[in-house]
Amino acid sequence: MTYRPKDTQERILHRLKIARGHLEKVLRMTENQEYCIDIIHQSQAVQEALKETDNLILENHLKTCVADAIRQGRQEESVREVMNVFKRKSQ
Repeated sequence: MTYRPKDTQERILHRLKIARGHLEKVLRMTENQEYCIDIIHQSQAVQEALKETDNLILENHLKTCVADAIRQGRQEESVREVMNVFKRKSQ
């Protein structure tokens, strides 16, 4: 179970809703065969909104789960877990 303060949860949900809105726009633009570059710009907005969401989730994880793990002497495990996220991303 993950602890997220209400304001953090709301910020995460807000970011995801923004991403969903951009994605819906990409779908409509594609269906309407709009100009490719405009679709790419909208797609980049989706990706940016998702990156912002990831950043919020990671910040919360570091402040809660990682901090708790370090206090419990599980520093190596916790650092490895976070690093694996970034290693997977770069592959």
